[in-house]
Amino acid sequence: MISTSRVFVLPGNHWFLVAALVPAVVLRVLTMAGHPPALLFFADSFTYLREPVPGTFRPAGYSIFLHLLRPAHSLALVTAVQHVIGLVLAVSVYALLRRRGLPGWGATLVVTPLLFDEFLILMEHMVMADALFAALLTGGVLTLLSSRYGTAGLLLGAAALTRTVGLPVLVLGLAYLAARRAGWRPVLRLAAAGMAPLLAYSAWAFAETGSPALARADGMFLWARTMSFADCRIIRPSDTRLCTDQPAGKRAAPPFWLWGGTLDRIPVKERNAVAGRFAREAIAAQPGSYLVAVGRDLGELLRWERTSSRVVPGKRNPYQFPREERPVKDPAPANYERGPADTRLVEPYAGWMRAYQRFGYLPYPLLTLALLGSLATALIRRRPEALLPGLAAVAVVAVPPFVSGYDIRYVLAAIPLTCLAIGMVTFPINLERGLPRKRSSRVSTPRPDRHPDTRDRAAPAGRPRLSPVAAVLRRLLRVPG
Repeated sequence: MISTSRVFVLPGNHWFLVAALVPAVVLRVLTMAGHPPALLFFADSFTYLREPVPGTFRPAGYSIFLHLLRPAHSLALVTAVQHVIGLVLAVSVYALLRRRGLPGWGATLVVTPLLFDEFLILMEHMVMADALFAALLTGGVLTLLSSRYGTAGLLLGAAALTRTVGLPVLVLGLAYLAARRAGWRPVLRLAAAGMAPLLAYSAWAFAETGSPALARADGMFLWARTMSFADCRIIRPSDTRLCTDQPAGKRAAPPFWLWGGTLDRIPVKERNAVAGRFAREAIAAQPGSYLVAVGRDLGELLRWERTSSRVVPGKRNPYQFPREERPVKDPAPANYERGPADTRLVEPYAGWMRAYQRFGYLPYPLLTLALLGSLATALIRRRPEALLPGLAAVAVVAVPPFVSGYDIRYVLAAIPLTCLAIGMVTFPINLERGLPRKRSSRVSTPRPDRHPDTRDRAAPAGRPRLSPVAAVLRRLLRVPG
């Protein structure tokens, strides 16, 4: 992530951020006090907690992160680190926006969802890769916008090793530099730094498994995607072992097919290849049904409640703070903790967070509207830098329904990117720092509008013109620009 040291040169100018950070920290302390040592997510958390192994169901990036913390044998430490990462992410977005010209109140307002969204806090407290992935991905975009191409490449490469959906964002970053005509050196630095962790991981996977693939389940995920519509009477697949007679309208969501037993008909070593071939045949035979299924998944973004219509009735929602303790049967958490690792509920703190989750979140329809609005504004105002985080957010949200299926936690990484995009189009931004400039022999004279901390003291006539939205917000809050 970008350095935040320059933000705190004049602490008096950042009281809005400090005032927001205090309750944000309190919410995370309440979460840790009410749900020790951590929240666990079905089988996924147990897989991550085992020793990192390459070339398996998922990339081992998050397992490597957990392995680095394993000597402490503390799941509470894992969640504490993730909570700190979440706070640092918010401060990093704030830092870049301040450096680009936003006033303190405006930058704080933009990062408010990152500080207070209960879903982000929940995922920070869960042994899952999503919080780390969001931080790595957004950190990569932040450093790319700060012209630190090597660091950006490393962060985006690490994000791709945490969740493969990070790969399109690395490609997007390269396209961004090419479109801005940044020159071949920045492009080469970003590409080399981004590929370095990927190539190292592929070499490790090849040495261990004989295959350089980041993961060996892409075919199974795509097959699960197609099982929401696949009709073998139309497809006439080359292998019918994965067919089902269940009507398409009554089938479970894609994730349930991965664990529902149908794949057990195929030997383990053949599953990914057979499932992938079936999926490609299904898409080729039923392209319209495939697009309808993808569109239906994306339509979940219009649900106001922070839940999914695919939650099985009678089953607890894994994306809510629990109401009761549940024993853990898998030994992986206890082995990591070297002791009892069941999630405990400590009242009244757990109850306070359950009450907070009823209203303390950003509804996805508002997030979607904000994302689309930021993209449209960036195009109209010709702000290519603001397009980068917006398009990255679109990639994070839109790719999973095409290749695996929708899950509300997949949208988590789009929240900080959307906040960044909004901040870069709503307020006056100094866009001159985005790309390297040719050296000049002239001695530069400091300009007030290039320093957020002194710009506020410039004459009113020298201030950049505020957008209508920013002008209204400043008038309502009655604070100086």
